[in-house]
Amino acid sequence: MDERTNVYDVKEIKREDLVNTLKEICEILKERGYDPLSQITGYLISGDPGYITTYKDARHKLCIIDRVDIVSVLLEMALK
Repeated sequence: MDERTNVYDVKEIKREDLVNTLKEICEILKERGYDPLSQITGYLISGDPGYITTYKDARHKLCIIDRVDIVSVLLEMALK
């Protein structure tokens, strides 16, 4: 029997969830014929959720994430 304790990095789990949600929203936007880069950029700059479709609950999924967290993760990914 393995007696080691599992250690979870909550920050990494949160980051992975955020990335997966962004990917899902990008797919939804593409499905509706939108350019995900333009739409998400518009949302991040303006804070106006109207840039994101309500189709498949994409707007709600994005709006429950703090915009600062989204920008932080995107910058982190770009700087790797």
